[in-house]
Amino acid sequence: MSVDSIFVHKIWNDNELSKMVKGGVPFPMLSDAGGKIGSVYGIYDADAGVETRGRFIIDPDGIVQGYEVLTPPVGRNVSESLRQVQAFQHVRASKGTEATPSGWRPGKKTLKPGPDLVGRVWEVWKTSEAFD
Repeated sequence: MSVDSIFVHKIWNDNELSKMVKGGVPFPMLSDAGGKIGSVYGIYDADAGVETRGRFIIDPDGIVQGYEVLTPPVGRNVSESLRQVQAFQHVRASKGTEATPSGWRPGKKTLKPGPDLVGRVWEVWKTSEAFD
């Protein structure tokens, strides 16, 4: 979502994103004309009429699970954003019985939160296949 029009989003997807992510972004891009949503999340600059680049991962219950806000000169990693969405989906599907370590990808080993993991995260982490 950005203050850009849906037409700008289409051109950006067709000419840029589709070259970085096969098939383009797999979700709709929305236009926040006037910055109403950006204002709620604190990323809209009303004086300039622009939004700071941010990514907000919101679960089906409407709760922000993750976010990242970057100044315009620093690029974002679409693949990492998609990986994080997959990780949040996996944790949600497990009803909290599994946690995804840094760099986790679908099919890789997860961590099992609980008293047995306390003080042993590094031991489990270093032997995990999650970081291949």
